[in-house]
Amino acid sequence: MARQKRHSRVEVATKLAHANDLARQGKLQTEIARTLGVSVMTLHRWRKAPHAPRPAHEADGPDWTPGGGDRIAELRLENSRLRRLVTDLLLEKIKLEEAAQSQSFHRVKGRDEYRH
Repeated sequence: MARQKRHSRVEVATKLAHANDLARQGKLQTEIARTLGVSVMTLHRWRKAPHAPRPAHEADGPDWTPGGGDRIAELRLENSRLRRLVTDLLLEKIKLEEAAQSQSFHRVKGRDEYRH
């Protein structure tokens, strides 16, 4: 049988709000978790949840963006494009360095042949 959830969404949201308040006061994560009656790992998991539930009074806050997923997708796409661009430029640089090395090698080799 599947295990039933221990905390409702409202409880999680309320506890996260309380945890944020305690964190602003400078409390350690272990103290916050102990105060809330959960483990540090549970607190971390709740914070990292993709759509962590928030209390109604925090829903209008600056870090709550309903379309945030779209922005993240855009940034990931831009990041992958930039990574490809950097990779292409590095490959081009390596090719140019190899070409310059082979030309200088042929010149030195050619000079040695003229001396003999």
